[in-house]
Amino acid sequence: MQKYVVLEKEIGQTPLQCTEEWRAQHPQFADVALAYAGRLDPMASGKLLILIGNECKVQEKYHGLDKEYKFSILFGVGSDTGDVLGLIKETGALKIDKSKIKKITNNLIGDIELPYPNFSSKTILGKPLHVWTLEGRLDEIEIPTKKSVIYKLKVIELKSRTRQQIYNEVSQKIETVTLVTEASKALGNDFRRVDVRTGWLKFSQTGKPTDIYQIASFSCTASSGTYMRTLAEVIASKAGTTGLAFHIHRTKIGRYFSLTKNLGFWKQSF
Repeated sequence: MQKYVVLEKEIGQTPLQCTEEWRAQHPQFADVALAYAGRLDPMASGKLLILIGNECKVQEKYHGLDKEYKFSILFGVGSDTGDVLGLIKETGALKIDKSKIKKITNNLIGDIELPYPNFSSKTILGKPLHVWTLEGRLDEIEIPTKKSVIYKLKVIELKSRTRQQIYNEVSQKIETVTLVTEASKALGNDFRRVDVRTGWLKFSQTGKPTDIYQIASFSCTASSGTYMRTLAEVIASKAGTTGLAFHIHRTKIGRYFSLTKNLGFWKQSF
């Protein structure tokens, strides 16, 4: 029996939905244990490593794998999730210079310590961080940080989009998520989509539909556990504004060997 399979998770799917959809298409694995080695947020897409059968018992072999991403940042808008599926706060469009972004990204390469997103599965005192957030009890805990290594980080493109174009694209992404009705997840209330939709609708009705916002796209190779949502917020902050991860796509999973800054190779790739 094969030990693993690498799936392409779509925007809107949870890792579990992606895994079970594959199982349904491969009935020979109907009663076989499956486990994903590494998560992807609902708004993220890309490679998802699924362990099969007895390989699930040795998950630790797959811990600490490096990842490669393509992601983009919408500047001038922040959210409490760090991506578009959150409650947003607009700080206003700001002209971003590509050379400034290049300097920021270059300075972020190497060892870095980043806080876990408030909406993450990181467990604190036996409870996921996103539950603490939804309960409004973040003041009772200290947000943990994660030491990571950014091997490569390059800005690819800086483009402009109107307020209306942004709203149209975000609205489509939000509706890709399957309705959540399980009683056990009532606290999250279907990813709070009623409030999220309201926030983005207000964004579309503020100012002019032709207002221009900037979106920068990046490629990033980093160690395990490096959240692109957090990295997007850090880059935006260093640019003097707010920002959120507008798009996240995982392109590679494996073990990366760094030679010098922004230069290396993949020793192993799944």
